[in-house]
Amino acid sequence: MAEIRSHSSPRQARAIACLWKSLADRRLSSLWHLSRLAGPLVYRFSRREREVTEINLAEVYPEQDAATRRRLARESLTHSTATMLELGFAWMGEPQRVEESIIEIHGRELLDEARAQGRGVIVLAPHFGNWEVLNFWLSSHFPFTAMYEPPKIAELDPVIRHGRERMGASLVPTNPRGVAALLKALKRSEAVGILPDQEPDWGSGVFAPFYQRLAYTATLLPKLVARTEARVVTGVARRIPGRGFAIHFLAADERVYATDEAQSATGVNACVEDAIALDPAQYQWEYKRYRKVIEEQQGVPNHQAFRLY
Repeated sequence: MAEIRSHSSPRQARAIACLWKSLADRRLSSLWHLSRLAGPLVYRFSRREREVTEINLAEVYPEQDAATRRRLARESLTHSTATMLELGFAWMGEPQRVEESIIEIHGRELLDEARAQGRGVIVLAPHFGNWEVLNFWLSSHFPFTAMYEPPKIAELDPVIRHGRERMGASLVPTNPRGVAALLKALKRSEAVGILPDQEPDWGSGVFAPFYQRLAYTATLLPKLVARTEARVVTGVARRIPGRGFAIHFLAADERVYATDEAQSATGVNACVEDAIALDPAQYQWEYKRYRKVIEEQQGVPNHQAFRLY
């Protein structure tokens, strides 16, 4: 969903936190029912989310007709709504309930084999399904470190930080100190999480294909692999509507291990595509993955590129 703007008041932040808390004990079937009611409203009235989702879908699925893409856009915004409503469940719900909601686990052996070999594991976790449930499971079962950038609403920071750390995850800042912490964790044969599908700042990425179109992609991964010989997997928590979640760990595209940053970034984007293929409606298509390409090609400032897309 669209990020909450920084001008939101402390009162609004308290209201958001209270909403999460009030939903923490609701059954997943109830939250999914609410999502199915609210999703069409989000599609109709949230112009930014609707337009960006439809632009992205037109780029990645040009072979589909417009009606099919609109239907997929509505389904995607329903799943994004579900993720927002499930945050209280993932962050504040009774841990046993959250654990029991994970009714399938696929590919765990990829993590176990790497750690048995004395290697760390880098989990690429795209914005698919409910990534907070994935964080819950990983930090419940492995020493787990992930980068964390405080939210734009400062008052929500302690709520989100506590929710993500409550099962033992270690959150580190998105700066050189945080990168150093990831390296140390990997050298201890632990697991770390990286978001592979957000545009980095200029100078921290390269252009690499994402569904046959160039997208500015972070180059942190090859740096971590080169210095630690860690194994890479893709991890997602796929929603099983109204019932729970299926955790999937997928073997990474071999190009992620390339020393060439552009080649490695191409492998990273291929990993994201493999995860999306599990259920395209569960990917959060509201991110402007191609924004920096527009800026680069048209020679306009970033804020103008933002409007063009």
